[in-house]
Amino acid sequence: MAKDYYAVLGVEKTASTEAIKKAYRKLAVKYHPDKNPGDKAAEERFKEITEAYAVLSDVEKRRQYDQFGEAGFHQRFSQEDIFRNVDVNDIFREFGIGGDDLFSQLFGGRGGGFRGGAFHGGRAQPVRGQDLLLRLVIPFRQAILGGERQIDLTRHGHVEPIKVRIPPGVENGQKLRVAGKGAPSPANGPSGDLLLEIEVGVDPVFTRDGSDLSVTVEVPFSGACLGTSVEVPTLEGNKRVKVKPGTKSGNRIRLKGFGVPGNPGGDLYAVIAVAVPETLTAEQEKLLMKLRDSGL
Repeated sequence: MAKDYYAVLGVEKTASTEAIKKAYRKLAVKYHPDKNPGDKAAEERFKEITEAYAVLSDVEKRRQYDQFGEAGFHQRFSQEDIFRNVDVNDIFREFGIGGDDLFSQLFGGRGGGFRGGAFHGGRAQPVRGQDLLLRLVIPFRQAILGGERQIDLTRHGHVEPIKVRIPPGVENGQKLRVAGKGAPSPANGPSGDLLLEIEVGVDPVFTRDGSDLSVTVEVPFSGACLGTSVEVPTLEGNKRVKVKPGTKSGNRIRLKGFGVPGNPGGDLYAVIAVAVPETLTAEQEKLLMKLRDSGL
């Protein structure tokens, strides 16, 4: 069942980090198993609010949760990713209630637990290898529509081809995680992960602002004055739209749903540029002079 992490903690989507922490502290103390021995319902509620806090207290996780929603977020983040580097013991120390062993018991069965107040891959797991960070440049339209890329990664002295799935709507600076493709463990433990920092190439037609796209469309002077229709490039091909009489340069025409795909998707804005010819025929010049003399 989908979870609304904001509703779980009882906060608004605009809540500050401090407000989120305050809400978690209040609920966690109320439902902490030490306060509710043998109460399975309280234990499940405690797990739920701790997961919500792990996501919403982290700037990057929260941003991706807000952008992609619960389903899209869990396609990108495993349970281990959600709890990695989360420290909640400081909240409980002031109340004198348990932390490390409890978290190992509650979350260990789902692939990991807490040690030292932070999530790790299991109570007796060997030292994990370091994560590797690489930059991956992808075309603008692949960032919008998603797809697959192959990279050649040098590991253990040889080149290993790796296929990477690019999720639709990925943004510049976002990191994609490829599990187990990082540095090897120094103590026969699991390898680290490969983090791919996305760099989105420039498109000759479109620009992007979040989930919205923009494209510049030229309209002749007469069409801007009298109204006309123009072909607007979209990701799905050209679409003819009407231009109202009296349209000025910089006016925008909204094409709903033609932006970055998603749920909800973005829009496409056709930004009008009134074209001014560099040269005129004698007849055009004569007509323009008449318009000027008429006050236009």
